[in-house]
Order: sequence, then C-alpha cells, then structure tokens
Amino acid sequence: MHNTTALLIELGAIILGLGILGRFAGRIGFSPIPLYLLAGLAFGSGGVLPLGASEEFIATGAEIGVILLLLLLGLEYSASDLVFSLKTQYPSGAVDFTLNALPGAAAALLLGWGPVAAVALGGVTWISSSGVIAKVLGDLGRLGNRETPVILGVLVMEDLAMAVYLPILTALVAGLSLGGASLTLLISLGTVGIVLYVALRHGRLISRYVSSENPEMLLLVVLGLALLVAGLAQQLQVSAAVGAFLVGIALSGEVAEGAHNLLVPLRDLFAAVFFVFFGLHTDPAEIPPVLLPALALAVVTVVTKVATGWYAARRAGIKPAGRWRTGGALVARGEFSIVIAGLAVGTEPRIGPLATAYVLILVIVGPLTARFTEPVMRRLGERRAAPRAGAPTAETAGTAGTTGGPAAREADAGAGTGR
Repeated sequence: MHNTTALLIELGAIILGLGILGRFAGRIGFSPIPLYLLAGLAFGSGGVLPLGASEEFIATGAEIGVILLLLLLGLEYSASDLVFSLKTQYPSGAVDFTLNALPGAAAALLLGWGPVAAVALGGVTWISSSGVIAKVLGDLGRLGNRETPVILGVLVMEDLAMAVYLPILTALVAGLSLGGASLTLLISLGTVGIVLYVALRHGRLISRYVSSENPEMLLLVVLGLALLVAGLAQQLQVSAAVGAFLVGIALSGEVAEGAHNLLVPLRDLFAAVFFVFFGLHTDPAEIPPVLLPALALAVVTVVTKVATGWYAARRAGIKPAGRWRTGGALVARGEFSIVIAGLAVGTEPRIGPLATAYVLILVIVGPLTARFTEPVMRRLGERRAAPRAGAPTAETAGTAGTTGGPAAREADAGAGTGR
C-alpha cells in the first residue's frame, strides 16, 4: 500500500507539472517538448529530486507514448497518399537524407563513437518534427499557402523512411549479424509492402471490421490492435513503432478520423511522459561537455534543412519567398530525434545528452526560423540590390537626368527582392 501511495503521489505531481508546463508553453507560443525534457533532467539521475516509486510506470508509459506517436502519424496518411508521395517527392527525400543525415553521422565518427552511433545520430539530425512544424504552420496561418503541400511532402517522405530506418537501427543496436540485420530489413520491407497493398485494395474492408459507433469500443479495438501489432513487430526485431505506424496506415476514412480524435489526448499524455522519461535517464552534468558539438551540429543542420526546403519548393515551382518559408519551416527537430536517440543510448550513452541538447536548441530555434527566414532573406536581397540600382551603367552614365535611368533602377531593385 505504501508503494502504491508513493506511486500515486509522484505520478500525480508529474502529470500536474506537465500540464502547467504545457500551458506555459502555449502562452508563449512554443512547443512544450523542451520544457518536458528539462523537467526530466531536473528530476532524474543527477537531478535535484530523483524519482523512485514511479520510474517503472514511467518507463512503460514512455513505450506506449512512442507507439501512440507513430499510430497517430499513420492515421494522418492513407496508403494512396504515401504511394503518391513516393512517386513525386523521392528526389526531395533523397536530398533531405543526404544533406541532413550525413552531418550527424560524420559528427559521431569524429567523436569516436563508432558506426552504430553514426547511424543513430544521422537519424537524429535527419528527421524534422512533424508535430512542432504542423503547430507552427497553424499558428502562422500558413496552412493554405502554396508551399505547405511541399513541406508536408518532405515530412511524409521522412515518416515513410522511418519504416525502413528504425528496423535497421534496432537490428544494429541489438548486435545482430549482417545476415540477421538483412533478414530484419527484408521482414520490414515485406511487411510495409503488404500493408500498403492491403490498405490500397482492401482498406475499406479493414476499416469496416474495426469501425464502431460506440467511441469506447472503437478506442479499445484500435488501441489494442496497435499495442498487439507493436509487440509482435518488436518480437520479430522490427521496431514496435513501425508496427503501430502500419496499423495507422491500414485504417482509413471515418474510422481513421474517429480513432484520431479519440487517441489524441492519450498520445499527448504518454508522449509527454516519454520526453520526461528520456530526460530522467540523462544526467544534466553530461550535457555541458557536449553542448558545443550540439550547437555546431545545430548550426550546420539549420543551413542544410533550409537548403532542403529551398530545393523541394523550387522543384514544385514555388517562388523564392515561398522557398525560404519552406526551408525555415523544416528546421525544428523533436519527438522522433528523441525516439531514435532512446533506441541507441544503450549502445552509446553519450548520444543521449548530445541529442537532448541538440533537440532543445532546434525545438526553440525552429519556430523562429519558420517565422523569420523569409523576411530576413528578403531584407538581405533588398540591400544587395540597392547598390546595384544606384550604380551608373554604360547607358545611363551620361544621361542621369532621363526618365529611363530611374525606371530601370526601380525595376532592378524590384527584381532583387525575389518577389
């Protein structure tokens, strides 16, 4: 009884504290993720008040949080959406992977952490935060902008790539041989292919069996199915998160929408618990030594993400202003960077503090780049254009008083703004 009492007190205090932090983050217009991480750092190993009674419960809640994150992500997309994105966005996806995964992998190798950590840190720097980016686009009123489908297309490619990347990382972390890792990858690819095929051909039939007019029954069936498939996937050395993602893809229509509405509060609760759990297992004293590498990595990958967005928007025929907005919007990292680091922390413990510092930096910088990248680049373009507009040309050097000179200069200045 005493242990149960302590568990309830600790758990109640944690959830209440997370609610207060989330409300504060909403007031200032930022994602609550960095505050959740800081809360975990404050009360975990090396923090001001270590938690004991609730640690096992929080660990289980963190696993459920990851599953719900991927399940809700899968519910956002239909199989046809994913197939369409594969056909149209794969060049942007390839550029995104190359520009953003390589800095993380190179940093891990330069730090002497080995190939497994390189694969993990490459994933940490590669994947943008869908949740943070969606919220920022809504807050800025850009959901109807012409560049928004391009941003979502890049995010869809990253999310779909997780179905391949996470099983590879899981196999490497588990120390499987080349043959075992190849078998795991084949199982994963085969499962993804089968699920996409079944969802395309028989998605309505699956949704009909899962559907229920009773919200309680729908919640129990979808959540139970996701947990079951996630557990079976993990048993096969395929990531549990990928199993949950595939369950979400298999559901469509009103069932997916109804399940999404029911599961969002659960996802938010357990995702918050996951971030706290990650912080609990990161010693705050280990962050200062990796702060400089994290900052350098953040600076590099801000530039590479902006370049990714510019390229993707340019392929879609978006004008320069929209290209800069696309790049700035993709900068934020968050939930999936922490998920990846959590998988690899057993192999390389130092990746945890680095990933925490890196995410803390970019989850704060991301909304700022989304808001200010385009205005800043426009101002710089105007400044560069101004000297060119005022400089005499061969044609106007001797006719400074004619009307053609100022008109030409005005046209040049307007062209330089990138509008």
